[in-house]
Amino acid sequence: MILTSPFIKGQTNAQPFGDGITAKRFSASTVDDNNVVWFLTETGIISYNGTKWVHHKNIPNVNSDEINSLDFGSSENGRGLWVAGSNGVTVISSPVGDDSAAKTYLSDNSGIVSNNVYDVAASKEIRWFSTEKGISAFQGTKWLENDYDYLYPDDIFEYFPFSTMATGNSGDTLYVGTLGGGVLRFYKDDVDAISGASEYAIWGPINMPSDNIFSVHISADGTQWLGTEKGIAKHTGYDTLENWSVFNTDNGLAGNMVNAINSDSNGKLYFGTDNGLSVLDGTEWTTFRVNDGLVSNNVLSISIDKNNTVWLGTDSGVSCFKDGKFTSFK
Repeated sequence: MILTSPFIKGQTNAQPFGDGITAKRFSASTVDDNNVVWFLTETGIISYNGTKWVHHKNIPNVNSDEINSLDFGSSENGRGLWVAGSNGVTVISSPVGDDSAAKTYLSDNSGIVSNNVYDVAASKEIRWFSTEKGISAFQGTKWLENDYDYLYPDDIFEYFPFSTMATGNSGDTLYVGTLGGGVLRFYKDDVDAISGASEYAIWGPINMPSDNIFSVHISADGTQWLGTEKGIAKHTGYDTLENWSVFNTDNGLAGNMVNAINSDSNGKLYFGTDNGLSVLDGTEWTTFRVNDGLVSNNVLSISIDKNNTVWLGTDSGVSCFKDGKFTSFK
């Protein structure tokens, strides 16, 4: 079933960021253990603790001009904010501040295969990194060895660069989206290695709308949701060749370019597109756009905090969605 938003037109609550924050493009986000939301913007890292927006200009070991992605999760020394960029990946101990302890992983002091790190996924047991030369990962203090070279030589990632990634619920399986090569599945197996389990893009009759993957999300039941510029591919189970379906603007999606995907604790799925936000509740689709309260129809990132508040980063600020209402900041 496809629904339009029940909201009254113009029912938006717009607020300024304050404190001289001028960022517009909120391209990535994550939530820490204290329910603080962290955003990556064109001006650097910005956080919101529920009352105050802060532009973090002096995070240890981090150059704001070189950041590609961020995540909050486990490290060998506890929980922290992971920042991936063109000069390695840095983890900053929580709570994050100017005097927080920080450690940077580079190819000359760790097992990471390249200093140009595109993305990081810090699960409970394993930290995963996508780079220009392949996937790196470590568990505890041990870096895992790659055994996928016969399938994926280094130069293949020049032609099909990694664009996004997400872990399965256990954290030992990684789904990596590429530009032009579809999605790859890597897993940590019994011999402490990263294996390429399958290449979804080329194996058999797989129903994917495009091989350009811009967002990946694994829901609580293990369903894999893959966002492309031509809609969403949904895959259930672990048999590569079965149980595929596609959603696009013909059957519920607000826009075919899917930049971000996430789900809340009630199982609702949120899809950030270039033409609004789509929410899937079971089989029922609902679309929200600027007239419903969104600060922009181009939704770039989605994070969901411990209160099930949905935080939407856009190209013109941030909107949060809670109890049927939008609050926007710009």
